[in-house]
Amino acid sequence: MCKIGNRETDTMPKPYDVTLKSLIESHPLDWLRWIGLPIGTVDIIDADLSAIIAEADKLLRVNTEQPYIAHIEMQASYKPDMADRFMRYNMLAGIRTELPVDTTVFLLCPEADGTVMRQPVMKRFMGGEPYLQFHFRVVRLWQEPVEAFLEGGLGMLPLAPLCAVSKQELPEVVRRMEKRIETESEDAGTAWLATYLLMGLRYEQAMIQRLLRGVSKMRESVTYQAILEEGEAIGEARGERNLLLLLGRKRLGEPNAKTLEVLQSIMQPEILERLAIRLLEVETWNELLTAL
Repeated sequence: MCKIGNRETDTMPKPYDVTLKSLIESHPLDWLRWIGLPIGTVDIIDADLSAIIAEADKLLRVNTEQPYIAHIEMQASYKPDMADRFMRYNMLAGIRTELPVDTTVFLLCPEADGTVMRQPVMKRFMGGEPYLQFHFRVVRLWQEPVEAFLEGGLGMLPLAPLCAVSKQELPEVVRRMEKRIETESEDAGTAWLATYLLMGLRYEQAMIQRLLRGVSKMRESVTYQAILEEGEAIGEARGERNLLLLLGRKRLGEPNAKTLEVLQSIMQPEILERLAIRLLEVETWNELLTAL
């Protein structure tokens, strides 16, 4: 199950975005080899195209005998217009660079899959022959053998727990990852942080923390500690919110959609606690929310 949560939307960067992009930038050849594209020197060109396609995940210029652009996308959720967006990024990158563009989409969990991911984009005029076709490669991580990632390039290693692996196999997967990262990686902290964030798409936080508790580089990471603190605060806020809604429904009745939206947006436990205390002093949900 993809565990994205209510705080993320399609217009907001996801917690794992930065670390994934960092892995691609620091190990571009690992990704190109895994995809099966020609190998050459690589230039990161996102900055050159940011004004046109700021939402594209990663664009690499690969300098071979016939240079090309490798366009890599990561998806953890599904929208019917996804394939059209990828086509737009592909075409704009091609127009700007005057190079052929290859698009690969990594689906991080089954919830990101859907109809538009299973067929090429075809645009027709009034039911006639297609006047435009867009073919792209789709990688469904949960169907991929974990060995290919455990034994492949370091830049792909944090994706291993999202492959075709059972919960019972995870401790051994993490053990093998640790052996490689600790002995081969020059930036173990980033690799483990990416692993932690990506595992959050599929597994419960308690299980993730139990599996990674013994990894020294995770314990030493300031960013990881900050994420843990944020996670604890979110969990506390969720508990306070549930209590507020339980008591509020008994006293004030069912809240409307707008009230629920406001309450769901509050992430500070102390504010939710203050609202719960005020429940005995108000007669309506609107009156309660005036305390914000």
